[in-house]
Amino acid sequence: MLIVGERINTSRRPIAEATEKRDAAFICQEARAQLEVGASFLDVNAGTFGEKETENLIWLVKSIRSKVDSPLCIDSSDPEAIHAALEICGKGMMLNSISAEKEKYPAILPLIKEFGCKVVALCLAGGEIPTELSSKLKIGLDLVEALLSDGVKAENIYVDPLIMAIGVDQQTGRVALAMIKELKTKYPDIHTISGLSNISFGLPVRKLLNRTFLTMAMAAGLDAVIMDPLDKEMMATLTAANTLLGLDYCCGEYITAFRNNRLGR
Repeated sequence: MLIVGERINTSRRPIAEATEKRDAAFICQEARAQLEVGASFLDVNAGTFGEKETENLIWLVKSIRSKVDSPLCIDSSDPEAIHAALEICGKGMMLNSISAEKEKYPAILPLIKEFGCKVVALCLAGGEIPTELSSKLKIGLDLVEALLSDGVKAENIYVDPLIMAIGVDQQTGRVALAMIKELKTKYPDIHTISGLSNISFGLPVRKLLNRTFLTMAMAAGLDAVIMDPLDKEMMATLTAANTLLGLDYCCGEYITAFRNNRLGR
């Protein structure tokens, strides 16, 4: 399971304040903390700054890369900001995201190819997120086909089924699970990825819903997740699910997590 740590996002007040104050030590501390508990990539998002997004994204990326040697997931909808960030990072990063939207696809595709990025592919077209499985699946399959035809390697594609709040659409979980299964069946070499927090929005005890959905999605074939790796219960759940799905050779990761007191009691 590939983990993209989500904490360096200026929608979080401590990150926004550290960015405004140019507190690089705090940002690097956040980066190291996520890597120490299992993050493979670090999501970096400065989208809340509006017109100053590019400036602040560049500062965040430079601050992290100067002290922390980790691949980054550049999270922006602005091609100019993405390009500026990737020029600092170089190749081997992740880009979040591309979609089937007519304006977004041709603007982002050249960046993926120039920098050899992994890319989060959103099942989105026409500005609206479809709720029916058939409509959403068609968008996802068409997007994968387009990326493959345009020379993006299958192993660099991470399809996000775009989960909505279960409190608004009670079928969103079922649709996402069905999509993950279908995508992995048709394209075994691509990946599926999801953020977990949307599904529980507006409901109590959100972390319980997030953890439960994670195990269900992993069983369906989810192999990457955008999450807070400092959430000990979530990480314990992920480790246990990985073991129960037969993806943990001789239960080594589970035993190591137990010895490091990461499974709880």
